[in-house]
Amino acid sequence: MAGGKKAAKKLTPEEWLEQALVPVGEQPYAVPENWCWTRIKNVAVILNGYAFKSQNYVDKGIRIIRITNVQDGYIEDDKPVFYPFENEVEMKKYMLEAGDLLISLTGNVGRVAFLNNEMLPAALNQRVGCLRFNHSFVNKSFLFYYFLRQEFQDSCIKNSKGSAQLNMSTEWLKSQPVPIPPFNEQQRIAECIESLFAKLDEAREKAQAVLDSFELRRSAVLYKAFSGELTEQWRIKNNMSFSGWKQIKFGELGLLERGRSKHRPRNDPKLFGGKYPFIQTGDVARSGMYIVEHSQTLNEEGMRQSRIFPKGTLCITIAANIGDVSILTYDCCFPDSVVGFTPNALTSSKFIYYMMSTIQRKLEADAPATAQKNINLKILNEITIKVPLLDEQDEIINILERVFEKEQQTKNIAETVINQIDIMKKSILSRAFRGELGTNNPDGENAAELLKKIVTMK
Repeated sequence: MAGGKKAAKKLTPEEWLEQALVPVGEQPYAVPENWCWTRIKNVAVILNGYAFKSQNYVDKGIRIIRITNVQDGYIEDDKPVFYPFENEVEMKKYMLEAGDLLISLTGNVGRVAFLNNEMLPAALNQRVGCLRFNHSFVNKSFLFYYFLRQEFQDSCIKNSKGSAQLNMSTEWLKSQPVPIPPFNEQQRIAECIESLFAKLDEAREKAQAVLDSFELRRSAVLYKAFSGELTEQWRIKNNMSFSGWKQIKFGELGLLERGRSKHRPRNDPKLFGGKYPFIQTGDVARSGMYIVEHSQTLNEEGMRQSRIFPKGTLCITIAANIGDVSILTYDCCFPDSVVGFTPNALTSSKFIYYMMSTIQRKLEADAPATAQKNINLKILNEITIKVPLLDEQDEIINILERVFEKEQQTKNIAETVINQIDIMKKSILSRAFRGELGTNNPDGENAAELLKKIVTMK
């Protein structure tokens, strides 16, 4: 019509494809020749959520998927919230569907997870993005694993804005490149990743079971040690009797002395920064059998209101974390929330160290609580301990050290396995989207033809 606007030129499929392809200079890395690079907006629709008011949440209704629900690869829904929709037609554009892939746009940006269909009906809250696939030319699991890569999440963080918390733009997300293999190759990659991950997860479960049972196995060995069972054969071999075990009060096995910290407040900066090593309850709790380092020192003024305990002193915490123990490997100061134990001829610091592990829970349970739980010297002195002769104590220590060394080695191996599994998963994801899993058929369909079908459907 004269004077009217010219009709927009209708693009040919080839022109659609040219617009959809990522120029070579903007492609993140090289992919197999029968793959192609496009942008997220060409394979998925990205939807934004609605700012539902938290004061209107109810116990029943439409489930609201919030930013806190989207974790790294899964939806966390242990504390669900619901919304009473008054006009479902008006809110229809925020309703989620089966197969939707969700992505966090705020805070821990770049986390992705498929919506669990059992959570439907559900609606999308603000700052949660939804990638919806309205065609069958792209495998959803393939894209999920692509977004699960560490490289993608790092890119999301790098390109988000905000100081208090990061915010990612959906416009930036739409423009991000994504590699597209032929459809059959997408399926093969997704299946290969799932198979490899299943095997790795099985290995992780076994390693985690070892870690989870570590303390249980340790407690079982300690129980045997201090019930006499661990050294039963040793007693038979050495013609000794269990009757040699005597009930003795803790205070009769050595000297128990509280640390000293007369000045108040205890954390007064003017007391610190000198040459005298100083530890507190947290240092004892973290140290294991031996204290080999300290994070604070007292100056001369701090030293005047404290005291030095010699190397070899067994430190016992009596406030906050009660009953933690460790042995000094050098002269050191500590406050009155820690008790120093110096053994006499009836026992040794090592024996008491292991023994304390068996009574720590009882100490905590019996501790009177005010602002924080604590016990005193009187309680410690009156604790009754069943103690064998020194030769058997030494044998118990030797057995425990051998057993716990092997247990620690097993624990270290399990921790290494878990760490390596995380590294292997990242490597698998990185290789998968470079065509390096050995699944690609270079003689198959070219992904450009697939992409042409996708973009011409719009």
